Amino acid sequence: MSLFRETADVSVRPAVPGDDVAMTAIQVRAWRVAHDGTLGADVLDALDGVRMREQWAAAISSPPGPGFAVLVACAGADVVGFAAVSPGQVLALEVDPRHQRGGHGSRLLAAAVDRLRRDGAQEVVTWVLDGDTAREAFLGGAGLGPDGRARTLATGVRDVVEHRWTAQI
Repeated sequence: MSLFRETADVSVRPAVPGDDVAMTAIQVRAWRVAHDGTLGADVLDALDGVRMREQWAAAISSPPGPGFAVLVACAGADVVGFAAVSPGQVLALEVDPRHQRGGHGSRLLAAAVDRLRRDGAQEVVTWVLDGDTAREAFLGGAGLGPDGRARTLATGVRDVVEHRWTAQI
């Protein structure tokens, strides 16, 4: 058995063109598992995978400005999760359900916070969909907590509520 390998078994790196395909598939699978009860099958079935992929491709190749970045978690060469950040905020963090509980979410969150710090943020903000107790437990274990703010999002089928979670970094 070799102690060192050519590539890491697990890693986080900046997203590159082509990662958008895996990211879209991961996002849809993760949302179906985590948010089926809140969003409902009608909303999840209405997701436009082509449009989602195009938006991820644009976020990777043409970020809207300074402080925006997309990171991916890899198991070997396979993309198994992703995080997107904007100034002071984690916009998205998803891990493929088949790869959850393997440390990928923690690595992504740590890399996202490192990126936010490097860009001068002193606080991290993210939003948690109402009823997502697994994400609440994950974020709480990482030191984030709800700050009492909420927002309502229209899905086109029903409104859903997200709660803001924050931490000083």
